[in-house]
Amino acid sequence: MEAVPRRLLLFAATTGYQIRVFADAARRLGVELTLATDRCHVLEDPWGDRAIAVKFDRIEESAEALRSIQCDGVAAVGDRPAVLAAAVGEKLGVPFHSPAAARACNDKFLARQLYQATGLAVPKFFRANCEDEPRAAGARATYPCVLKPLGQSASRGVIRANNEREFVAAWARIRRMGEQQIQVESYIDGREFAVEGLVTNGRFQPIAIFDKPDPLEGPFFEETIYVTPSREPLTVQEELLATASRAVRALGLGYGPVHAELRYNRQGAWMLETAARPIGGLCAKALRFEPDVPFEELILRHALGEDVSDARPASPASGVMMIPVPRDGVYESVEGLERARAVAGIEDVIITAKEGQRLVPLPEGASYPGFIFARGKTAAEVEAALRRSHAELRFHIATALETFKPSA
Repeated sequence: MEAVPRRLLLFAATTGYQIRVFADAARRLGVELTLATDRCHVLEDPWGDRAIAVKFDRIEESAEALRSIQCDGVAAVGDRPAVLAAAVGEKLGVPFHSPAAARACNDKFLARQLYQATGLAVPKFFRANCEDEPRAAGARATYPCVLKPLGQSASRGVIRANNEREFVAAWARIRRMGEQQIQVESYIDGREFAVEGLVTNGRFQPIAIFDKPDPLEGPFFEETIYVTPSREPLTVQEELLATASRAVRALGLGYGPVHAELRYNRQGAWMLETAARPIGGLCAKALRFEPDVPFEELILRHALGEDVSDARPASPASGVMMIPVPRDGVYESVEGLERARAVAGIEDVIITAKEGQRLVPLPEGASYPGFIFARGKTAAEVEAALRRSHAELRFHIATALETFKPSA
């Protein structure tokens, strides 16, 4: 009797590189992969009409529509898809993070409250409406502080203010982005890290600690280089992992990937953000496991109930550079790509910007022009390769017309 293939439902707001890696992994494992997305109109039927249209801003409606779907596991790429995946997982009785935990990860204010309630070190914080008087809000702040729009993810709209004048200017800039609420936090100095992991029945399994070697001191917080393994002393690494594990418990995360952001200084580890999803987009390409398994395959196997606790990195060190936006304007081309790829230790250079695309730097921008990937014997070697490769690139960017507006 022929075995029935396992089925996995993948929630994603994009149809790019990472989704293709999931699809390739599913084919290798003999898994039927169905994509649930709000971008079905651009899919062109990649898997034989298996894509399902959903709305990530209509959780209950979309979850109810998927109640009859037959699947053995769910996975999600992105913050909003993770919230819907949690709701659907609960209805279908398949393991994933709970809806409450996924929502908490997507709510900076609630997450801060939950961290604080369990004794995790977090900055002082409060939230305010963008319609409020900014000077009144600024009077409540402890300087330096950081303003964060509650409707955005990653570093978009995040601005440091050192005094009231900068606070008012940052407030106005975030308000022009169309935001409704702002979270104000005291600025935490120190080095920043990302921790990648998987949660199984509430138990946190570390996958990697990424060092962020570039200083992230503001006024904007553009992330560039991620390198693993960490070069921090073992005691620091252990505290980072212990803090991430405590954050998982504080939020009630139960089953699936977790991406955590932390800072570390003389006072110890500070919890910044936790996401109920893996590291975003192309950055996951920096993680591969023996013998040559992409991180997406590990996530897929875990979602289907397999034990992946024995996963080991396929190389001693690896890393990624999210290429910074050189300046505001319209992307035309890039030169030096072959030289950048030829740098020792470089695995790939991928330019994601398209000709004619508007490139917008942070804090308003939401995308990078490309990514550089490297592997090597040490983290220092990987970092050096990424910087040498980036130095070979020359972007040609035309000045944008005043009437040209960046996409939302």
